[in-house]
Amino acid sequence: MRGFRPPALLFCLAFVVVLCAAAGIGEKAEIIEVRKLWTAAPHSAFTDLARYQQRWYLVFREGTSRVSGDGIVRILSSGDGERWRSAGTLFYNGGDLRDPTLAVSPSNTLMLSATAAIRNDTGVRYQTLIWYSADGRDWSDPVQVGDPNLQLWRVSWHERRAFAVGYSTTAEKYLRLYTSKDGVFFKALADQMYTGDAGKSALFTGEEDTLHCVSQHEGSSLFGVSRPPYRGWTWRKLDTRIASPNVLQLPDGRLVIAGRFHAEESRTALGWLDPKAGTVTRFLTLPSGGDTSSPGLVWYDGILWVSYHSSHEGKASIYLAKVKVPTLETRKRTFDPNKPFEP
Repeated sequence: MRGFRPPALLFCLAFVVVLCAAAGIGEKAEIIEVRKLWTAAPHSAFTDLARYQQRWYLVFREGTSRVSGDGIVRILSSGDGERWRSAGTLFYNGGDLRDPTLAVSPSNTLMLSATAAIRNDTGVRYQTLIWYSADGRDWSDPVQVGDPNLQLWRVSWHERRAFAVGYSTTAEKYLRLYTSKDGVFFKALADQMYTGDAGKSALFTGEEDTLHCVSQHEGSSLFGVSRPPYRGWTWRKLDTRIASPNVLQLPDGRLVIAGRFHAEESRTALGWLDPKAGTVTRFLTLPSGGDTSSPGLVWYDGILWVSYHSSHEGKASIYLAKVKVPTLETRKRTFDPNKPFEP
């Protein structure tokens, strides 16, 4: 009889549906909200996001254009994530401040890093700077870190040590790994952890103190792995090209990678990173287009908060998205590079 389904088959199908629902299979990431936070400057871009002392902080560059030589860093702050206000700006005499990022040190100090592009008789010299704040309002004088013409991007802390990757801005292209015990004095740990054309890099740690690095590359993005003392690195290419990458490990162990995904149309998007297979699976594209990238990532109260810039509504402006991510399981897992990845 047409339409008849044997009871046993119906039971099996129902059982499969229950299993899939329990595992989060079939669920999709959902954008809860996207808000345009700042559009006052002619060009606002290159964001990062942090939660510090029960407040939100969002930093970005303001300038006349993307490469205008007059860039400053603006800091926005919010107590509830809804109402945002400007908490100040940072300048550097004679320099165009670019690519600000935030980090919270083990001593509970908020760190803001940015690179100044300084024009002189010989061209442009790049110098990375770090400011420090104990309250998110008053900032120290800038401290020069790293070497000239190597741009350090995204300071990460692990076991009370800071790590950052500097990429060469000269004709000789390479990556250099830096470390610091106090977040003030940075020394080179691996002079040339990668030789070749590479750029902005995000670091994260795995089991047994393994250090991982995702680096921007003109082709497919690069993925590097190293074990203590982190002087020798093994590299391979991911299957996706992502500009200005950022990586965040969720409480269940999954790795979210964000950045500008280069596909048919470049957009700021989120993906699952499988470091064992070297693959990236895009799971959500944010409202974006044109001049867009540089996402900041914070996991808070079960929601993924994402800052980014985009010009899809006109000039480059600052956006904040809240994303509900499908759950994998209730128990917490830590990332183990020797085990299969479960998206």
